[in-house]
Amino acid sequence: MESKSEQFTIEVSLPLERMDVFLKTRYPDQSRATLQRLIAEGHIRVNGEVIRPTRHPRAGDLVTLHWPEPKPAEAQPEDMGLNILFEDESLLVINKLPGVCVHPAAGHVEHTIVNALLHHCRGQLSGIGGVARPGIVHRLDKDTSGALIAAKNDSTHRNLAQQFKDRTTSKIYLALLCGTGIAREGKIDAPIERDSVNRKRMTVSKDSRSGREALTTYRVLAKGEHVTLAEVRIHTGRTHQVRVHFKHIGFPLVGDSVYGKRQNIHLKEKTRYALGRQMLHAWKLSFTHPATGKPMNFTAPLPEDFAQAAQKLTGWNPPAES
Repeated sequence: MESKSEQFTIEVSLPLERMDVFLKTRYPDQSRATLQRLIAEGHIRVNGEVIRPTRHPRAGDLVTLHWPEPKPAEAQPEDMGLNILFEDESLLVINKLPGVCVHPAAGHVEHTIVNALLHHCRGQLSGIGGVARPGIVHRLDKDTSGALIAAKNDSTHRNLAQQFKDRTTSKIYLALLCGTGIAREGKIDAPIERDSVNRKRMTVSKDSRSGREALTTYRVLAKGEHVTLAEVRIHTGRTHQVRVHFKHIGFPLVGDSVYGKRQNIHLKEKTRYALGRQMLHAWKLSFTHPATGKPMNFTAPLPEDFAQAAQKLTGWNPPAES
């Protein structure tokens, strides 16, 4: 997408409205954060002058906008191969493998989902936030597998982000849990916040006013001698939500060394079966297609390690369509 410029004249004064809010109304495909950044960088001017986002629109003002050419993403394209469940000109749904980070970060600047998407979608990406990159709408932990959406353009990204915010999407996981005393179905309604001691961990808030609302419901699919398989629906999207909530009620995930180290040591002693990651799989995902308005429903096949563990520890096999 090349850079371009345009101008228009404000017809009515709006003394109670900010310029960034006014521009967001005029350009709904642009996020407010993007417009604020363009104002700060001098790409949006009024009467030829640099302004603040808080400036009020006034009748007769001449607004000049320069839409810069999207900068290349810092992450580099990599031909890693993707397990694609669906793709069109607006978005992709992939089945993420365990052990792969979604975004580049310190220590993981290569071999991420973003690197793979930059290669796969080369030439198809619009400038998302002024950067040519795939729009990851939601995240999965490095060692969590399953269905993940990526947007190819700004409007798709914002639409999907709003669906997640409004909780009109459906996200169902499969989780193997340590222990078998859990109720057949239940609800975990407990706010989550960052651990005050270990900032890389999350925890259920002791004071309900200090954390962010988090709601998880579940139903048991199978039980073995020492392990339970549960279908888990998350109604909020907090970091490590499933892992933290099941630790909170005393049934941490099988293989989770962060939130269930002690229970997993005991499980290994009892079963002689060890796993190197938490057994959590984003199994089913439903949303509305931003461009067509059609309902989209996907089931991500289980990775081999999860399928084998579920069968060995609970006797459960996935339905044929999975």
